[in-house]
Amino acid sequence: MHAPRFRLRLAFLALGCLLGACASESTRPTAQFASAPAAAEYAVPTAPAFSSLVASRRTSVVDISTLAIGRQIRDAASEDVELDFEPEMDFSDPLARPLPASARISQIRDLASGVTLSSDGLILTAAHVIANVDEIRVRLDDGRIYFARVVGIDRPTDVGLLKIDAKGLAPAPIGDSSTLSPGDWVAAIGAPFGFHGSVTAGVVSAVDRFIGAAGVPYIQTDVAINPGSSGSPLFNSRGEVVAINSLIYSGSGGYMGLSFSVPINAAMKVATELKATGHVRRARIGAEFQEVTPALAQAFGLSDAAGALVVRVDPRGPAQAAGLKRGDVVTALDGVPVARFTDLLQRIATQPPRSRHLLDVWREGGQVPIHVVFSESVPRESVLRPDNLDEWADGLGLTLGELPATQRAQFGIDGGLMVRDAVGAARSEGLRPGDVVVALNDTRLDHVEDYRRAAAKVLPGRNVALLVMRDRRLVYVAVRRPSLSEASDSPALSAPARGWR
Repeated sequence: MHAPRFRLRLAFLALGCLLGACASESTRPTAQFASAPAAAEYAVPTAPAFSSLVASRRTSVVDISTLAIGRQIRDAASEDVELDFEPEMDFSDPLARPLPASARISQIRDLASGVTLSSDGLILTAAHVIANVDEIRVRLDDGRIYFARVVGIDRPTDVGLLKIDAKGLAPAPIGDSSTLSPGDWVAAIGAPFGFHGSVTAGVVSAVDRFIGAAGVPYIQTDVAINPGSSGSPLFNSRGEVVAINSLIYSGSGGYMGLSFSVPINAAMKVATELKATGHVRRARIGAEFQEVTPALAQAFGLSDAAGALVVRVDPRGPAQAAGLKRGDVVTALDGVPVARFTDLLQRIATQPPRSRHLLDVWREGGQVPIHVVFSESVPRESVLRPDNLDEWADGLGLTLGELPATQRAQFGIDGGLMVRDAVGAARSEGLRPGDVVVALNDTRLDHVEDYRRAAAKVLPGRNVALLVMRDRRLVYVAVRRPSLSEASDSPALSAPARGWR
């Protein structure tokens, strides 16, 4: 293993001797070689002392623990199968598994971090750590623990917003991520592997890294981020939050020197919308794009490799209605050139839905103007607002929606309510989004109001029989409404009750 290095040293040694011999033949260096710049011109700055930053900011950082309930089932016709705790049931899928006759609950716990935004308990974190979980607990720096509910989740930016019922918290000061530059010092405070208040520091490598289909350019640093640090704040040397730590690049699952964070400017914009509506409204064009490489630019007759190449057009989207075609290259949006396809996606995402725009399109050797009206992007998931919590906070943990006539005909039923979300007791018994609840005890369910009235009659601590359809098969599932004593685990834990998201 060391032999190649050894041979390389010998080669450099021989080269040094040769150059030394050549240099001895001359009395002075030739003028064509510029002298190295003085060391003072490139003085390396010392790392800032983060001790005062940590002392003043760690009270704003919280530890987050989540609980997700999976299920391990035994079906009469199958072996034991571990169900993923985030299934998406598709009734058109012939392999969709029916509800089991019996099951045992398995629990999956995870750790994360977050930062306090307000004195009354708003907490900013990463969306991926709080999505599709049944219980969220937040631990403050002073040791107090609270149950948390999800205010909103935005997957494209990986931003999540939580709320705990607490007062007098210390919100962290918010900085301006647009002022960051490669080489700036930054520090993270989080709870990697559950070690509360851990501090790591490093420098910014880049401020505009696009990864996959991310809805925001990431800030890349070499700050060590490990499991449990996701959602933790990234501070600048002034103690201001400039990003939320989100991703790492790893071949082993651990830190390898490449960490990626959501710029706080983008995160705060998303958090503001999540607080107001529970989701983020984004414009949508209804087309997919890719980068224009030099080879593709030559193939399409472009003078340079710039723009966004259309690879697919949604037949029901705004792009189709406007006349955009596969093979078109969008070179400008509203007169502003598009350097690469990620620029176009970012600019579309920042526009209001139903706004009208001009695209400059390269098509078959010439420029074509296309006017398009963006539609609104449908969020992948929405979180119920406090003003309609009565639809799901019934102790059973179900959020239900009415089935259109077309879906009823498809399923071969004349009633029933679609499960949009299942938490708490309902999730523990195996109910999942995509199931259809046909009846509660002996009450037929045609409308959400039918379910509300029937569920209201279920006494705490009692079981209710739900008739559920999955994969065109009907099965009764018993769901127990928690007793009043089970609504809170201990006085130290504040509401909401178990399973509140």
